[in-house]
Formats: sequence, C-alpha cells, structure tokens
Amino acid sequence: HRTTMVARDRRRAAVVASVVPLAALLHPGHAFYLPGVAPQEYGPGTKVDLKVNKLTSTKTQLPYEYYRLPYCKPEAIENVAENLGEVLRGDRIVNSMYDLRMGVDESCKVLCRKELSDKEREQFAEFVSQEYRVHWILDNLPAATKFVDDSVPGEPVTVYDVGFPMGFRGSADIPNTKDGVSYLNNHVAITIKYHKDASFEGSRIVGFEVEPSSVKHTYQGSWSDQSPPKLTSCSGGAGPHALSGGAEAIFTYDVKWEQSDIKWASRWDTYLLMGDEQIHWFSIINSLMIVLFLSGMVAMIMMRTLHKDLQRYNQLEVAEEAEEETGWKLVHGDVFRPPQKVMLLCVSTGTGVQILGMLLVTMVFAVLGFLSPANRGGLMTALVLLFVFMGVPAGYFSATLFKTLKGGPAWKQNTVLTATLYPGVVFVIFFVLNFFIWGEASSGAVPFGTLVALLLLWFGISTPLVFIGSYFGYQRKPADFPVRTNQIPRQVPEQVWYMQPAFSIIVGGVLPFGAVFIELFFILSSIWLHQFYYVFGFLFLVLIILVITCAEITIVMCYFQLCAEDYHWWWRAFL
Repeated sequence: HRTTMVARDRRRAAVVASVVPLAALLHPGHAFYLPGVAPQEYGPGTKVDLKVNKLTSTKTQLPYEYYRLPYCKPEAIENVAENLGEVLRGDRIVNSMYDLRMGVDESCKVLCRKELSDKEREQFAEFVSQEYRVHWILDNLPAATKFVDDSVPGEPVTVYDVGFPMGFRGSADIPNTKDGVSYLNNHVAITIKYHKDASFEGSRIVGFEVEPSSVKHTYQGSWSDQSPPKLTSCSGGAGPHALSGGAEAIFTYDVKWEQSDIKWASRWDTYLLMGDEQIHWFSIINSLMIVLFLSGMVAMIMMRTLHKDLQRYNQLEVAEEAEEETGWKLVHGDVFRPPQKVMLLCVSTGTGVQILGMLLVTMVFAVLGFLSPANRGGLMTALVLLFVFMGVPAGYFSATLFKTLKGGPAWKQNTVLTATLYPGVVFVIFFVLNFFIWGEASSGAVPFGTLVALLLLWFGISTPLVFIGSYFGYQRKPADFPVRTNQIPRQVPEQVWYMQPAFSIIVGGVLPFGAVFIELFFILSSIWLHQFYYVFGFLFLVLIILVITCAEITIVMCYFQLCAEDYHWWWRAFL
C-alpha cells in the first residue's frame, strides 16, 4: 500500500525543469532573492527556531492547529505574522519548546512529560486513525519524511513526504503492536543539513528531515520536571507507545547536524524534483493534437466553405437565385440582434475577463519564480489581489459590450452587477462553508478579521475599479455592425436534436476539457494531497492552449448553428 501511494505521489509531484532555464537567463551574474526568503547564516551554537504549523489529513481535508492536541506547549505562545494566503490556507505558525543549537547534536533529549486524560488519549487516537500529519517549519523549510521508493526494480528513488505522521495503527505486520490499536509517535529524530562556503560566514540550513517513532519510555525513580531522570528506553526494546495504555506520555527528540554540498538556492529541489515530467509533456502533446484538429476545422470553414459561399453569393444577379439561398446567408439580417438577458451576458463576460486577466498575470509571475513555495501563501495572496485589481478590465469590457448591444439607460445597474453578482455568489458560498469549518474548530476556518479584510478589498478597491473601467467603457464608441438588423425577427426553424443548446454546450466543452484535464488532475491532486505544485511552465502552456481551443471550438459551433438558420448564438458562444 505504501509503495502504491509513493508511486502515485511521484506522478503527481511537481518539477521545476520548465522554469530553471528562464531563471538562469534572467539572473546570469548575481544572486536574486525575494523579500522574506533571503538566506540566513547561523554561527556555532546559535539558537535555531523550530516552529510548529498545523495538522493535516488527506481523509478529512480539515487542518487543525498544532496545539489543539495536548502536545508539549511553551508558556508563552508567539504567533508568527502571516499573510492573507497563509490564513486562507489554514496555516497557524507558532513557536515550540524544541531547543536546537547550530552544530550541537542531541540524543534522546526530553521535551516534556504529559499526563494524558482519557479524553486526550481518545483525541490523539482519533487523529491517528484519520492519518493526520504534523507540519513543522525550520528556517522556512517544511519538515519532510525521507524514504526510498523501490517500486521500480533497480531504480531506487529517494522520496520526501512533507510533514510526518503523528502516529500509526497497529497490525499483525508491525512487531509488538496489536491490531486496531493506535500508537503515538512521541519520539522524533531530527536531521538538519547545513552548507558552509567561503563566500559567507556561518552556516546556511539546506535540509530538514524528521523520522518519527513510537517509544514506550521507561525510567528509574520518580519523575521531576526540574531534573528529569535518565531514560532507560532510548536504546529501544521497550516497544511502541500505545494510546490505550497508561496516562503517561514522554516526548523526546534527537538532533543530528550534517554538512551538505547542497547550496542554499537549491535546497527546495528535494521537495520539488520528485515527479516524472514525461506525463506533463504527454499532456502538452495531447492538447496540441486537439488544437491542430480544431485549427484544421476552422481553416476548412474559412478557406473552403466561406470562400465558396461568399463568392457564389456575390455573383448572384437574378432575384430568383437569391430566393434559393440557404444556410447562414439567410440570417445575415438577424445575426447581430441583441440576445435575451443582455444584462446577465455582459456581467458574465466582464467577470470572465476579470478571471482570465487574473490567471494570465499570475502565470507570468509564477513562471518568473516570484510565487515560489518558499514564499508561503504567496500564490493565494496573488490570486486574491489580482482578482481585485482586474476590476478595471471587467468593468470596461462589460460596459463596452452593454453599450454595443444597446442595453439602454441601465448602465449603472450593469456596473453594480459586474462588481457584485458573481463575487457575491462566491462569497456567500464561502461564508456558509466557513460556518461549518468554524463548527469543527479547524484552523482552515477564516477568522472574522480576515473576512472583514476581504470585504474591504471587495467594496473598497474592486468595486471602485469596476466603476472606473465602466466609465472608460461607456466613453468608447460602440462597434459598428457590418450589416443592419431587420426590424422583424426571423422565425428560427425547428432544430435537430444534436443542435439543441444543452447538447451543443456539452459537446463544445468536451474538447477544451480534454486539453487541460491532465494538468487539472495534477492541480487538484496537489490540493487534496497537500503536495507542492510548481510546474507553472507547463501550466502556462496549457492555459494558452486552452484559450486557443475555446476560441476555435466557439467558431466551429457558431458556424454550424448559423448554418442551421439559428441566429441565437450569443449565449451559446459564451457557454
């Protein structure tokens, strides 16, 4: 089971090969560091802060604060300043009792002793059964568990899992355990890798590995917190710590410092270079095949069908011949007739432009390396802020289309709906879900202050920007249609079943989905499995292919619809 999960996670993991060459071209001579992620040097014996973050599980998808469980807690809890993205992700970074000194090894050092009540043991056991993992941070590096994947014969690969399990369930395959009993990992072996170079003083941390284990600690004499007795179980042999046993739990840790040749700029490679990029290249090739197929269809329509139809149409000189026209030529007087629910179409188009602009700008920054996983919460923060600032193009395109379609004097209503309709629907759903997460006391619940901040961004920045964009959009002269619209609408003939709106929309969405579903699978897997996603180079190519695919499939479907003498193409082109 473990090997299967490893192989699956390797396929889902991220690679940075697509952006390394670009980064090397951008910064050929000098080091470049983003704010907040610059290297830090430590002298011998200097205290290195180990911060605890959260507990996560792929089963429940509900993160919890580390100190929700009765772990060893310092007297004063110090919260680390977090950005908007970290709060939305459920990160809650605080200090810990672990005493780490640069270059100082420790062996079986006691962190604390806890007397667990029945309720606390049940709480630990419940989290263990739900496969929760513990997340720590050291010098901005997340803790990782290292193991060797030997699923491919003769090609063992060292794999890093972010975080480490807080315990395990006993089984017949694990010695000294009982089937169905939960065991707590109360001992951790911490390995910290550091790099030294003549170009700087001190040492830089380049690796943070944690190997958890469960030990039923024993000692001689009575316990004293001021001077803990020497443990007699550090060499092993005492068996794992069962949560169904006694109330006493002793937490210990080892510290081992290893010098490494890994440079500081490459220390994230162990987290990111875990996957097989061939799958992403297959995704690109698959998408390109779809684009070539659609491009061929569009070229056939433009170069053969339309060219011949226009040539024959322009050469008509006899009225009787004109009466024999069929297909799209018959609806030229109705093709630019305003659709039903013009307001909703314009609002939807404006919001679509807003989302597209947000994605394109985010992709550019991500490909350039500004949204590295080292900058925790940076991607989420960028998405929220860029959506807010893209209110200008949203208002501009919504107002331009509304004026072009002769929406009338309701331009103020159009502007307000562009700023509030879809963001309001998303916020209401988000707020309702957040209530349920609040009820579970999860750290994933967005605090009230952050909700207020989001409302201020929405009404204080995004909405005024939409009004500014709408102002310039209404100042622009509307587009002139090449033909005049008839006063009396033409009757649309009965359509065959495969030209019905629902079927056409589904067919029109299959090919764009086929162009992106592989990368979409990787993205969703990274979200649900708490993995790093960093193949933004591939994702940027897929996004461009998606835009081209959507444009071409819209041209093809609208042409077929007009050939069936159905001129209600506005909404179908959007959907």
